[in-house]
Amino acid sequence: MLDSLLDQLARQRGIGDAYHNYRGDLMTISRATKTAILGAMGCPTTDPQAIARVLRESNAEGWRSLLGHVAVVHPGRFAVTIAVAAEELDRSIDWCVTLEKGGERRGRVRAGDLQEYERAEIDGRWQTRRALQLPEDLAHGYHALNVAIDGGRAESCALIVAPRGCFEPRALQEGHRLWGVAVQLYTLRSRRNWGIGDFADLGDVVRACAPSGASFIGLNPLHALFPGNSRHFSPYSASSRHFLNVLYIAVERLPEFAECGLARQMVAAPGFQAELERMRATAVVDYPGVARAKLSVLRELFDHFQREHLARGTDRAAKFRAYVAERGESLRLHALYDAIDGHMRAQDGDRYWGWPVWPEELRNPAHDGVRVFEAAHPSSVQYYAWLQWVADEQLREAQSLALELGMPIGLYGDYAVGVNPSGSETWSDQALYRKSAGVGAPPDALALMGQDWGIPPQDPNVLMAEEYQPFRNLIAANMRHFGALRLDHVMALFRQWWVPVGLGATEGGYVHYPVDDLMSVLALESERHACLVVGEDLGTVPAEMSHAMGERAVYSYRVLLFEKHADGRFLQPHEYPRRAIATVTTHDLPTLKGYWTGSDIELRQRLALYPSEEIRMYVVHERVRDRAALLDALEQAGLKPAGCDGSGSSFSDALARAIQVYLARSSSALVVLQAEDLIGMPDPVNVPGTSDEHANWQRKMSQTVEQIFADGPVRDLLRDVQQARSQG
Repeated sequence: MLDSLLDQLARQRGIGDAYHNYRGDLMTISRATKTAILGAMGCPTTDPQAIARVLRESNAEGWRSLLGHVAVVHPGRFAVTIAVAAEELDRSIDWCVTLEKGGERRGRVRAGDLQEYERAEIDGRWQTRRALQLPEDLAHGYHALNVAIDGGRAESCALIVAPRGCFEPRALQEGHRLWGVAVQLYTLRSRRNWGIGDFADLGDVVRACAPSGASFIGLNPLHALFPGNSRHFSPYSASSRHFLNVLYIAVERLPEFAECGLARQMVAAPGFQAELERMRATAVVDYPGVARAKLSVLRELFDHFQREHLARGTDRAAKFRAYVAERGESLRLHALYDAIDGHMRAQDGDRYWGWPVWPEELRNPAHDGVRVFEAAHPSSVQYYAWLQWVADEQLREAQSLALELGMPIGLYGDYAVGVNPSGSETWSDQALYRKSAGVGAPPDALALMGQDWGIPPQDPNVLMAEEYQPFRNLIAANMRHFGALRLDHVMALFRQWWVPVGLGATEGGYVHYPVDDLMSVLALESERHACLVVGEDLGTVPAEMSHAMGERAVYSYRVLLFEKHADGRFLQPHEYPRRAIATVTTHDLPTLKGYWTGSDIELRQRLALYPSEEIRMYVVHERVRDRAALLDALEQAGLKPAGCDGSGSSFSDALARAIQVYLARSSSALVVLQAEDLIGMPDPVNVPGTSDEHANWQRKMSQTVEQIFADGPVRDLLRDVQQARSQG
């Protein structure tokens, strides 16, 4: 009996029974895994009576309520589900849509005339679910729907009216093929930055690429990290995806820096300048050093801002207050988190690594202790809000520059699939995130032991109860200053691999999400922000997700190194799909030079990442075959460089150029070049499956921004890419 009840509850909460692995084999989710995931969701798992009661109450509630928490409609689906008792079928239903921008739309219909698609007997009463058709000319937006039965009950719910597909720039609608350059912002070197790439360097990249015909600049996630813990620097394990990493602020470009003599004196001091020179020269980013230098000066600039702007009510102060009002409670909570985190770490930096180990009275934003802290430290909270404002200003300026210089897309951002469990995003909405599980991936060809990324999943049942507001806010925050946005692991909109705490990554299970509704919110925000959407769909992609992406104009992600036929032949350029972004490689893969020379295989061997020597040798032999196949493809396209024999030692600038031009000829609407591949760097940005073993998210570019784009071969390559994209 218990097993049967657990299976029923698991299905009700979106937990799958089975899935097909990367080899196509059907894998069953174990009962132990289902039980652990249900426990992470806060469900009873051992008492049959308690489980039966939860099932019964949830089922009855779904039939008794006229409406659910939220209704989502779009072209092709403009009907809202309502639940009506049999005795109410001869009554009239009045509905009213209160529009987001004001005004109402009303209608009246007889309940029995609505199309029925389900019925059930609940507590001795027959209930029926029917389709209430709404006008298809309702404005896109976030509205409220009220439904009342004549002489009876009335209920309201959120109503989301979405476009069918995501935004696509006019240039793509007209059939143009665009291209851009991707940079990991922190890796950029320049003569003026403070040891880490910043928003001023980003502007320089835009200025360098726009004249060559580039349509966009791709970026790593710029999400907020931990100002109080500079040793935590993975852009895919953020404190909050609502806000920005303040270490990207170009300090000397702030108006306050020009006004504040004391700050300029700090920076001009010989010791400070020597430290900046040291940090510029390091092969990897010295995050603690960068944080010490930047935050010390930024704090002085904020004190100046308080004295000279806030106290005097200047125009600049008014802009800051407008930003604070616009970002609202989300900004308040994030700034409050950073203030508390900084305070705790100042007391005992080794102990206070995040809110789960803060004192009890600070662990929940609603606790009185948090309000007491906020009242006692108003300047500190305002400081962290100010940091977000100036970072937001500089990112906006970079996007404005890109558009002014003729880029039809501008900045192409990256939205990470999750957040760090100890950060401000989880602290701010603890009901949504389930801390007793992590998101990851089942075993695949690249990670045979599966993956647990250590990021807590959002509970889809809570997400629906919160009317998708958290997802809406996150997408809107990430589209603020981007012309395109990449969704990391886009399959998470359909299902996520939950790994319960205490179980291995291979013992996880899939939890399903309301993909149609989430895609609708995504399309609506995409339309509002005029932002193209790219879904990173590498790995095991269920057919449902591929179908949803195609229907909703979400662009696919195509990596040349993986784009092969079953017989090992690489796809020809004309075989690439139109609605896609194509790239040679990614931040999680070897660079082009590393791939061709096989240095990535040697690196993974040194890091003991191969489960066996047999698997390592298989990869070695596969690489030999792939190099030969890629040379064949280049030869067929008339691009094979002379003297290249397919050996690992035959890598050359001419070969790199040929491969990138080959990709540029593809029929995909978008092509992106990696900055590392422009100058033939061998070392990867990140090696999945490692943490401290390799300098992930730290390695810098080997040349400055100025040197890269002043280089003759790089300019020639960009010219050839532009020519290839303009033809056909």
